[in-house]
Amino acid sequence: MRRRPFILLFLCASIAALSGAAHADDDHVGLFKNVSGSIKVVRKDGTVDAVPGMTLFIADRLVCAPGASGGVVFKDGTLLTVGPASDLLVRDYVFVPNEAKYAFSVYLAKGTAIYSSGKIGKLSPESVKVDTPSATVGVRGTRFLVDAQ
Repeated sequence: MRRRPFILLFLCASIAALSGAAHADDDHVGLFKNVSGSIKVVRKDGTVDAVPGMTLFIADRLVCAPGASGGVVFKDGTLLTVGPASDLLVRDYVFVPNEAKYAFSVYLAKGTAIYSSGKIGKLSPESVKVDTPSATVGVRGTRFLVDAQ
């Protein structure tokens, strides 16, 4: 009978910890739909291996090994596929349709990426930017390939 308060306290602490982790995940901007090969996600708190279902945040940097590729789905339905030996940084992402606030900005330092418009690209194409070391791509269509060497 003495264990009951301890178990109850433990359960409450566990639920609080899990709800805090879930709340922190609310700031995510997208998630990996698929991963083939080795893709590292570099964050301010370290580097992790990308896996399907893993969430992405603003300032995440995706570093693909040679032969690796991955598909990312953003909250607005934008699809981004990164190819082998690519290095891509998620610079900015805002999707608040009820306030008409939109932004999508990535920097492809090297490699390839295929972009397919989601709601941001359809509602506010001027809000979408894909930067490379030598050019900036603005969205005027719904799908394109970027190759940065």
